[in-house]
Amino acid sequence: MNAANRPLSPNGPQLSELVAGTMTWGEWGADYGTAEQADLIGHCLELGITAFDHADIYGDYSTEEGFGRALEQHGTGVRAQLQLVTKCGIQLKTARRPDTSVKHYNSSYAHIVASAERSLKNLHTDYLDLLLLHRPDPLMEVDEIARAFNELRDAGKVRHFGVSNFTPGQFALLADGVELVTNQVECHPMHPDPLFDGTYDQCQRRGIRPMVWSPLGGSDYFKGEGTAVLRLRDKVQEIAGAYGVEEDVVLLAWCRRHPTGPLPVLGTTKKERLNRSVRALDLQLERQHWFEILEAGRGYEVA
Repeated sequence: MNAANRPLSPNGPQLSELVAGTMTWGEWGADYGTAEQADLIGHCLELGITAFDHADIYGDYSTEEGFGRALEQHGTGVRAQLQLVTKCGIQLKTARRPDTSVKHYNSSYAHIVASAERSLKNLHTDYLDLLLLHRPDPLMEVDEIARAFNELRDAGKVRHFGVSNFTPGQFALLADGVELVTNQVECHPMHPDPLFDGTYDQCQRRGIRPMVWSPLGGSDYFKGEGTAVLRLRDKVQEIAGAYGVEEDVVLLAWCRRHPTGPLPVLGTTKKERLNRSVRALDLQLERQHWFEILEAGRGYEVA
């Protein structure tokens, strides 16, 4: 089975069931050049992974531009085959932004529009499939955000909008002024909070599918040495053996098992791990196995 596209919400974009996360493609990780990124884009498309997740800040504000150059290597026809997702709102203190004196959030009308315009230029595209606010801004004004979103949509520059790392209350506040198609959050057995804090409940009620960053738990799962991670790793290895698959396949299947149909954002830059990830689309964990992993990740059984 490949990562066939499905709607993110009733009126949302069609994204592949697995999303290629680009955060570590450039300076913040593999530091791939144009040819290597172009090759990786092609490999993802061959696997049916057609959605690519960005943020303006990735690679210290350089990854979007590097990806855009790589995308150009595939020619103009490839744009219609993929979906580009990016985020805005975080302001890093860096030499590339000399006017920023402190890390902060900016959800103003002017910043959202300027950031979207810059992403369009960097990614060498006429439109973004999905633009997310990267973090909830304590100073956000719903009317300003709605005005920016609506103008970008009316101009055909951004087709859909969502948020990332928002609480249910923050999501509901913003959703009063603009249609939101997803909330991208962290969720894995060591951090299952969205399952219990109302985030996934809200998604299910509204008929939207969450996107999940760090669905494997990041380096903590594979390199951690504490009691909690060792307990989880032992359990995942046991269940992986029962299904005849690798650990990361089980963890992705665990992520996808929720009724909302979460979309994991894959953080890897390795082809072999991308190849394995697609196997998770065919793995339906038994209910008790799912709860065994949850119990191992939290360290205690459900009430």
